[in-house]
Amino acid sequence: MPKERGNKVIASNRKARHDYAIMDTYECGVVLMGTEVKSLRAGRASLVDAFATVDDGEIWLRGLHIAEYEMGTWTNHEPRRNRKLLLHKGEILKLIGKTKESGLSLVPLSMYFKDGKVKVELALAKGKKAYDKRQDLAKRDAQREVSRAVGRWNKGRRD
Repeated sequence: MPKERGNKVIASNRKARHDYAIMDTYECGVVLMGTEVKSLRAGRASLVDAFATVDDGEIWLRGLHIAEYEMGTWTNHEPRRNRKLLLHKGEILKLIGKTKESGLSLVPLSMYFKDGKVKVELALAKGKKAYDKRQDLAKRDAQREVSRAVGRWNKGRRD
């Protein structure tokens, strides 16, 4: 069987980019059971309530829902169990320092297959206030209007 190449997105947390200001991102491996990987290949995962914590010098992903594998037997996994994330020691130490001192959160942005292995894009993020969210929406709307006006101008319709 040939090796898989490229990236295939399994699940993404679109709301995280709305609720958090992303400071930095990291690519992490995940410790999984066999039935979890089979369920992920079917695209049955949700990052909606997921977050990461630091416990005893290790990073753990909590709240991630991977549906039970339909063809699994008694060896099937629990859908919301805690899963260990795999990072280099230096990255873990940096994340520990940043989360302790400045009150930043660890939020998973997406989960994907990279060359056949499951990876999680973990973000070091700071929560946005309500007025920050409104400012971002207003800025995005203004940018959309500008691009529409430029498009109309380029097409020759000068309204």
